[in-house]
Amino acid sequence: MNLTPRQLQILTMIRDYRVTRGYSPTMQQLANDLGVSKVTVFEHVEALIKKGALQRDANKARSLRLAPNLQLPDESKNTRLPLVGTIAAGIPIEAVEQREHLDLEELFASRSPGDNTFVLRVRGDSMIDEHIQDGDYVVCQRRNTARTGETVVAIVDNDEATLKTLYHEKTGEVRLQPANDNYEPLIVDANRVQIQGTVIGVIRTY
Repeated sequence: MNLTPRQLQILTMIRDYRVTRGYSPTMQQLANDLGVSKVTVFEHVEALIKKGALQRDANKARSLRLAPNLQLPDESKNTRLPLVGTIAAGIPIEAVEQREHLDLEELFASRSPGDNTFVLRVRGDSMIDEHIQDGDYVVCQRRNTARTGETVVAIVDNDEATLKTLYHEKTGEVRLQPANDNYEPLIVDANRVQIQGTVIGVIRTY
């Protein structure tokens, strides 16, 4: 599919917005983020629909979504890595090469069947005591509910998404607990919180 850099940017923005919020951005939001006019965004969106890269429900707001099986350049499918053995973090063991493979996609898909897994890059250190650091990638299962003690991707008052541990209080409120003593917990009414997913894995690069 022949896509311009601007069209790829729009597709990526729509995908990321849907992942973190569960619905699509408006044309005006896209225009604001791109620094262009709403008319320009509309023209790009119409072109993407004609190319089969985007889909939209007629007369329904926030219904833009990427076409099934559309893979953007940053969505690499090369998730299969060689698993050559084990290594002890305590007493040394003999290093023996094993000819196996670890498929990251299969590993996390087994815990989140179907098209229910997404990845977010962590910004900040509020969860550092849970061994989630700035720059890490968290693998999440898309869910709109969570149990007490689960680490969640949550949106409060339709604002930015945040990564915290969820606690249901007896008062009917929700406590979003950071894992860093430098940050205060956020306690809000439950109906102000939208759960977007729960963390099922952490990936770190060096």
